[in-house]
Amino acid sequence: MQLQLIFQSVVSDGWVISKKIRYWLCRNICGKNVNIEKGAWFGRGTRIRIGDNSGLGVNCVIPDGSVIGNDVMMGPNCYIHAHNHAFDRTDIPMRLQGRTQCMPGTIDDDVWIGRDVTIMVGRHIAKGSIIAANCVLTKDFPEYSIVGENLRKIIKNKDFALMN
Repeated sequence: MQLQLIFQSVVSDGWVISKKIRYWLCRNICGKNVNIEKGAWFGRGTRIRIGDNSGLGVNCVIPDGSVIGNDVMMGPNCYIHAHNHAFDRTDIPMRLQGRTQCMPGTIDDDVWIGRDVTIMVGRHIAKGSIIAANCVLTKDFPEYSIVGENLRKIIKNKDFALMN
């Protein structure tokens, strides 16, 4: 019955039923009015929670245990890491040492994450924050922070006349 209602909700402007199908398939981890774009990956889909009115961009990777709050906007190609490779021992190759303990990320309410953002292991993105595109988020910031990385600034000028 529910699947039939989904197929009946095709919009004439080209918005395909695939959005409704993705939402329906993820209904156990999503709140109300959640938009999941194509290619989103949810690991095994366990212990994940996505709040109301949130959206995940194309090809986002959300590992098990991640918590995403209400009103979160996540651009395409965002990646939340939950663990790293272990590298504590020097007598064993890193590829044989396994993984570190799983520490998924947490994203509070009303957060905007730009495209191609990588959120490293165990990061917490506080309420009302904005994360600029192409960031690699390696630490936590307070609420309502605007975080950007790879800021463009002049380090040196080739024209020596301008330097005097």
